[in-house]
Amino acid sequence: MNSQTERLQLAGPAGRIEVLRDAPAEGVKPRGVAVIAHPHPLFGGTMDNKVVQTLARAFVQCGWAALRFNFRGVGATEGVHDEGRGEAEDFLAVVRQYAPDGPLALAGFSFGSFVMSQTLAALWPARQIEKLVFVGAAASRFQVAQVPQELHERTLVIHGEHDDTVPLAAVMDWARPQVLPVTVVPGGSHFFHGQLPLLKSLVVRHLSSAS
Repeated sequence: MNSQTERLQLAGPAGRIEVLRDAPAEGVKPRGVAVIAHPHPLFGGTMDNKVVQTLARAFVQCGWAALRFNFRGVGATEGVHDEGRGEAEDFLAVVRQYAPDGPLALAGFSFGSFVMSQTLAALWPARQIEKLVFVGAAASRFQVAQVPQELHERTLVIHGEHDDTVPLAAVMDWARPQVLPVTVVPGGSHFFHGQLPLLKSLVVRHLSSAS
């Protein structure tokens, strides 16, 4: 993605996990580590997805080191698709190996938001989470875990108005009982075609906020 992108591998529960680490400018100490999960692997989702790359760019711009990784059976990552269970185990393995302490942020797009929510449930409250970003949360297809009340001010939920993969109504049904705000991108599709700069700016604004 940029000159500061490093290709890594780690030994996960099902074998090798392929990871990309995007760092801020050389000489800049990262303010923390953000781990980002990609969309459904059985429908072409990878860590090189444009939305995932946009999230990584936003975190890097705000001084974070951004980690993207391929789910089981994608790219050089070993194992087979496990409907989110094993993927959450792999997410935890990435956190524990590359971000065992210090400031941590979690982000996910589509199926990745579901996996991220399961990872959050496993980490909280033992591990402090600085920022959360849900994009195109797959609430109509999976049981996306609720966000702890204490983390609401640190959470950004973004959804396209015209998302034809996950209807906006499904995300509102997930968010409503939590009284969790949802940022709606007018005219936005699931993959935010033509609106990735806007998506990035919304994430940067969230990451730059004091909460």
